[in-house]
Amino acid sequence: MAATVMELYGSKVFNEHEMRERLPSSTYKSLKATIEKGQPLDLEVANVVASVMKRWAIEQGATHYTHWFQPLTGITSEKHDGFVSPQPDGTAIMEFSGKELIKGEPDASSFPSGGLRATAEARGYTAWDPTSYAFVKDDTLCIPTAFCSYTGEALDKKTPLLRSMQAISDQACKVLHLFGKDVDRVVTTVGPEQEYFLIKKEDYEKRLDLVLCGRTLFGSAPSKGQELEEHYFGTIRPIVSGFMKELDEELWKLGIPAKTKHNEVAPCQHELAPIYDTTNVAIDHNLLTMEMMKKIAPKYGLVCLQHEKPFEGVNGSGKHNNWSLSTTEENLLDPGDTPMENLQFLVFLAAVIKAVDEYADLLRTSVATPGNDHRLGANEAPPAIISIFVGEELEAVIDAIASDSPYAGPVKMKMDLGVDVLPKFSKDTTDRNRTSPFAFTGNKFEFRMPGSAQNLSDCDTILNTAVAKELKGYADELEGAEDFTSAAIALVKRTIRDHRRVIFNGNGYSAEWEEEAARRGLPNKKNTPAALPALIDPKNIALMEEFGVLTKVEMESRYEVELEHYSKIINIEALTMLEMARKQLLPAVNAYMSEVANTAASKLAVSESISVRSETKTLGRLSADADAMSDAIDTLQDAVDAAKALPSESEKAVAFHDNVLPAMDTLRAAADDAETLCGEDYWPLPSYSKMLYYV
Repeated sequence: MAATVMELYGSKVFNEHEMRERLPSSTYKSLKATIEKGQPLDLEVANVVASVMKRWAIEQGATHYTHWFQPLTGITSEKHDGFVSPQPDGTAIMEFSGKELIKGEPDASSFPSGGLRATAEARGYTAWDPTSYAFVKDDTLCIPTAFCSYTGEALDKKTPLLRSMQAISDQACKVLHLFGKDVDRVVTTVGPEQEYFLIKKEDYEKRLDLVLCGRTLFGSAPSKGQELEEHYFGTIRPIVSGFMKELDEELWKLGIPAKTKHNEVAPCQHELAPIYDTTNVAIDHNLLTMEMMKKIAPKYGLVCLQHEKPFEGVNGSGKHNNWSLSTTEENLLDPGDTPMENLQFLVFLAAVIKAVDEYADLLRTSVATPGNDHRLGANEAPPAIISIFVGEELEAVIDAIASDSPYAGPVKMKMDLGVDVLPKFSKDTTDRNRTSPFAFTGNKFEFRMPGSAQNLSDCDTILNTAVAKELKGYADELEGAEDFTSAAIALVKRTIRDHRRVIFNGNGYSAEWEEEAARRGLPNKKNTPAALPALIDPKNIALMEEFGVLTKVEMESRYEVELEHYSKIINIEALTMLEMARKQLLPAVNAYMSEVANTAASKLAVSESISVRSETKTLGRLSADADAMSDAIDTLQDAVDAAKALPSESEKAVAFHDNVLPAMDTLRAAADDAETLCGEDYWPLPSYSKMLYYV
């Protein structure tokens, strides 16, 4: 099996191995210089690369190519063009030029732009990202690209991400030079842990809410939820195991290092985690992983749900963003065995702490979506308050620095489980905290707030840029220091003292922490409309403009795009609820009441002494539910109409949150109660019990 995996791995990728084997030496060296040092790509080199890449792709069965990009929808887009070029003699050749490799022209007016592009302003460009390998998918050569408008504004997620990676690399190199290290490049790495649900395709197709919205808008709680805690790491069911095995193989072909798979906490919930990679590559891989999950699941009679909260009452799905900072020689966030004495680590740690504290509001916007609003703050995800968990050992280091007190390192302990045959092993010096939004986990930070459906480019762009800002300030301050070591120590002390408030090692789920966070002055934006204005805060715009990551206009456009997206999603969900309630649920309740009433009438026809108490109770409660549903339908329709009539996107988003969502909850409550009473043969929707426990 190992040999088979080795043969599969990267077989559909035009990776460095293929480049080295196939490209002329001079072309290969020139392309490597572009990838590793950012040197401009010569058109002659591009022509050679395109010709060789085309031949390789045709060997893989490709007939078309596409510029594969990430517009502001958050998902990927592609337009397929054929290699075929008809000739005058009636034959055809396969052509692909360097110009076609490095530049494409999709329609820029048909994607979200926040006002950057009007319908009549359609021209846009895609530009090859040579740091992320091309690959073959569905007989098409896919070329990862950035996407911009005719006037140069970024219309995608990748462009600002690449800019932020350059920014943090430049500033981290400056700091490392002060430590006497000759480093040309620092990279951020990410390992995204992708959670998802699998349910039967036949159940999915019977639910309009899942088909149109990705989550259930109705559904009474099942008798059994996740309270027995038996699904987490439980035995993987055969049908799911088959899906996972094929998924692994397809991902390995695409060079995606799928590593870990297991059952998650909720029934039918699972997780896949890859080995970390350079940030833009890891995000490309995650988007491909999500696509492959959806594509493979139907082969097994399943559907993959990637919404953050497909089922009420059980855990939703997240995507933990494991972020670190490295050179080719070392991980800059590795504390080593003696973190108190590792000044370089402490400087980079302090920069991250300061960045997260000063730009917590902006980081919060990166995880603000209508789907994630259902998840954040519940007992499955961190609260909307951004704090940092550093663990007992590092907290002791931080406290010692802040108070100028001696530091006593932790004593390494052996774990003895009391059974001779079991091995004795060293105990970690700190515990893990799954309630923390931003947790230090040994040599990286785990940002646990992103939702399962999200593109991680947003949070990593902000994180990279904010840390770059702090590193730049550190470098500027330390460059002129007479005694570098003393100045660096003083800088770390000042940072820790000024930003100690953002460090919290306790239970992030508790009400006490919410109160404590308010006392500390930490922002707590509980929903998307409340969080998004941080995108246009002058402080945050200045950050992005300083490092050339996003302009003021680009930030404002993203604010408009996200507001509009929020309103559209809630509007679709509300209209779906109304359609289901009017056309499916109310008719089902009325039909069942008719059946119950006929039963009661039949009994009384036989003898008036026969009790119809059961039927009367059922009819009374169902009638009340039907009335409540009817009233809630009217209220919801009015709320939707009123929200859509408001003049600005910000007003619409607030109205959808404040007025439409509560009306949806009211309608759901009445319908869910009716489901508990209605005969199974009458209720038109597959129940939670059926969907969650029949895979």
